[in-house]
Amino acid sequence: MIQGVIFDMDGLMFDTERMWATFWEPALAALGLPYKEGLAEAERGTAGETSRNIVRSFYGEDCDANAIIDSLHRVADEVFQKPVPKKPGLDELLAWLDEQHIPMAVASSSRMHIIQRNLDNWGLTHYFKTLASGQQVTHSKPDPEIFLLAAQQLGVEPARCLVLEDSYNGVRAGAAGGFVTVMVPDLLPADDEMRSLYTAECKSLTEVLERLKANEF
Repeated sequence: MIQGVIFDMDGLMFDTERMWATFWEPALAALGLPYKEGLAEAERGTAGETSRNIVRSFYGEDCDANAIIDSLHRVADEVFQKPVPKKPGLDELLAWLDEQHIPMAVASSSRMHIIQRNLDNWGLTHYFKTLASGQQVTHSKPDPEIFLLAAQQLGVEPARCLVLEDSYNGVRAGAAGGFVTVMVPDLLPADDEMRSLYTAECKSLTEVLERLKANEF
């Protein structure tokens, strides 16, 4: 029986992964740098030192990785002032879990103020017992640290906690932490590695709800 649910945010709750990919070019241009192909994909779902190391791998060890990441977030802050598109089935899933008194968390590589703003813009914050940001952990996904933090704050053992993820690194993190890990693909379909790691795959959050109601996880 599932006793807690941890939601990733970008690409899982909100249709924002495509948006983040478009932020890199203007963020780099503001610093007089060109966008290099593959950067957005490599950075997806990362935070902190992992993110900075990826920037260095593209622009050299001597580049100002902090300035590049800060520029990215300035672009994101401007865009995310307005509500971002919700993924189909999100409202229904949150409402049902709330009715069942199953505690929920968001565990996202995004900065805390972006998590809070996206939730506040849609009036969803009250559903969540806790929010975990990439700023609060040393190691970003695929390390399970952020999910373990969220589970601890929920007071739920990983084996009884559902992690909902769209990204490869998120699925890797959920599996590494011993969570019931369900992939809801967004930009990339599940591959053989993902199928070897996840507990189940759902086409949408609507399917997640259907399978929860059927007690399939």
